Amino acid sequence: MPTYVALLSWTDQGIRNYKDTAKRAESFASAVQKLGAKLLSIYWTVGPYDLVAIVEAPDDETGAAALLQLDGVGNVRSTTLRAFGAEEMQHIIAKAAG
Repeated sequence: MPTYVALLSWTDQGIRNYKDTAKRAESFASAVQKLGAKLLSIYWTVGPYDLVAIVEAPDDETGAAALLQLDGVGNVRSTTLRAFGAEEMQHIIAKAAG
């Protein structure tokens, strides 16, 4: 399944409600599961992003839907990266090599 790395920044609303951040992470995990995706891990970070989430989804549409739902709640804004594992990268290299 495709993997996505979501770099999350708290909005003003999110920082005001920082005490609920662990509960919100659990809610996000449940919501993505209902879409057929999975929250593999979430980390609270220090630096330009407040959290990093690793999400696995069956396709790009499901991955995008999961992160749109998350952003739609209003506590975070996301920047999402499509991640490739070693095996996927080998297939990409084989295609690029012709």
